[in-house]
Amino acid sequence: MNKESGSSWKLGMFVIMGLVAFTTTIYFVGKQKNLFGSTFRLNSHFANVSGLEVGNNVLFSGINVGTVSEIQLITDTSVVVRLLIKEDVQQFIKSDAMASIGSDGLMGDKVLSISAGTSSKKMVKDNDNIASIKAIEMDEIMRSVKVSMDNASIITAELAQFTYNMNHGNGALSKLITDEKFANSMTKTLTNLQTGSKGLSENMEAAKHNILLKGYFNKKKKAEAKKIEEMQKIKEEKADSEIKK
Repeated sequence: MNKESGSSWKLGMFVIMGLVAFTTTIYFVGKQKNLFGSTFRLNSHFANVSGLEVGNNVLFSGINVGTVSEIQLITDTSVVVRLLIKEDVQQFIKSDAMASIGSDGLMGDKVLSISAGTSSKKMVKDNDNIASIKAIEMDEIMRSVKVSMDNASIITAELAQFTYNMNHGNGALSKLITDEKFANSMTKTLTNLQTGSKGLSENMEAAKHNILLKGYFNKKKKAEAKKIEEMQKIKEEKADSEIKK
């Protein structure tokens, strides 16, 4: 008799603990999936849901506010995602809000994020449709990273080749940077050119005052003045014709 009572007591405790665990699990799952609180529905259309599944979280300003309740294929280019969202955040989601699909961390589950929209717009209503933003696929990111890395490798290789040529080459630029004698020679050449140009200017100025060449320069000066006068006359005639019109 005592043995039967002990077994019944243990069985009863086991059943009670099982019920408590089951009830607790149902409570937390229901709370997580918004089964017990007041909710409203939103819809958004995507061309590609990128692995989003029913039950995935819906985020608003980084806060979990709901879940994906249904994913339905409408056409070969359109998928409608139905959302179940806590009613207390409805006032913050405006009619021009945007939905986008991302990942919870680098390798985490897919999540759907909702932007707030413009504060001056009206808040969304139950079962409203909100616009969507195309999801950025991981393979697109990896392709972009690969292209950037390839470009960086090419630039690095070309820079290394340029440095090698500068250190070991015989070109003028290499000599100008690495050969001190060549650099000094180039500096002297440039100095001589500047001196020669200055001397040429001085000689031209002196030639203008030379009696033998003075007539030539005066004639040239008069021709230039006449040309300027003719151009001025043409401009004046053109201005007069415009006024008459």
